[in-house]
Amino acid sequence: MTIDYKFNEGGYISELQEYIDSTYNSHYSTSKIQSTEVIIDRGHGTGFCMGNVDKYSNRYGNKGTRDDARKDLMKILHYALIQLYIHDNEL
Repeated sequence: MTIDYKFNEGGYISELQEYIDSTYNSHYSTSKIQSTEVIIDRGHGTGFCMGNVDKYSNRYGNKGTRDDARKDLMKILHYALIQLYIHDNEL
């Protein structure tokens, strides 16, 4: 079944996956263990993720260019997905 998304949700989901994939090849993952994993393992995952959602949502549109604001939205979505993982796994 093909859904006729009204707001390009399918395209944005694909773009978000590409963005997340790119973070695994960036400076955020220079070793086998990402900093976020350590933060979650120490029991601070929810505060970290929700704090970053808050941080990037508060600065949206107030720092840099329009492209920078768009990057902030991608970061919000990424941290929200990580928080969903934490929530579902009761970490």
